[in-house]
Amino acid sequence: MNILDGKKVSNDIKNEIAEIVTKMKAKGEKVPHLAAVLVGENGASLTYVNSKVKSCERIGFDSTLVKLDADITEEKLLAEIEKLNTNDAIDGFIVQLPLPKHIDEQKILLAVNPDKDVDGFHPTNFGKMALDMPSFIPATPFGIIELLERYKVETSGKHCVVIGRSHIVGRPMSILMSRKGFPGDATVTLTHSRTQNLEAITKEADIVISALGVPNFLKANMVKEGAVIIDVGITRVTDSEAPRGYRIVGDVDYNEVAPKSSYITPVPGGVGPMTIAMLLKNTLLARSRHNQA
Repeated sequence: MNILDGKKVSNDIKNEIAEIVTKMKAKGEKVPHLAAVLVGENGASLTYVNSKVKSCERIGFDSTLVKLDADITEEKLLAEIEKLNTNDAIDGFIVQLPLPKHIDEQKILLAVNPDKDVDGFHPTNFGKMALDMPSFIPATPFGIIELLERYKVETSGKHCVVIGRSHIVGRPMSILMSRKGFPGDATVTLTHSRTQNLEAITKEADIVISALGVPNFLKANMVKEGAVIIDVGITRVTDSEAPRGYRIVGDVDYNEVAPKSSYITPVPGGVGPMTIAMLLKNTLLARSRHNQA
């Protein structure tokens, strides 16, 4: 059993980007600039955004945090998005989800300039990804692809089962794993809440990517010997004995499944750290594209 260490790989990526930024600075070039829009005071969102800002500082990116009140109108939020769209100093930006209920998330995401959409959520980028055209790949699927590539996990001709059909992870993963090239060339089965006989399907899988959000859902009896297990789930589970009063738990029952797997991502420390690293990589890509334009 080999651990796919997202913490280590994400640090490697950040160090690689930091070297590129150092060279940019030495040449007097503009460094990448990432902005984040945070609406309201959602605790988890605040934590994610702060970690993104700290990562920017560490690798030498410029960063801007746009904090807005939870009761902001949709119209005013759209105006803030347009300011970022037209600000040439900013290479890419994200709108931290979830947004307050009175705001139409889809409408906001559609308002983001696809050339600055480093989250890869805009339909233009999603469509280009599906057609194997250059685009911003959503950060979490991009991170999984990077892990498979760096650990040289064989995907060609393998049966990959994706659990969960979200637009952020499940669907993009099914597209990326079936595309031509490495990592890819897999035969993909996309499963979801209406899938029947899920256990029979996962037992046949060479690679299981679970993005369900149900703690310890995937058990040892659901996977075959030697399978590659990618756990995207991150759920806070109350634990009075833990220092913070909770534990972070994945979709996979790690203690049960790890001994049967050939490769597995831990939670925490697997896919999670890769998401921020790939967001930074997308921002670097956005900056290079703007430079060429």
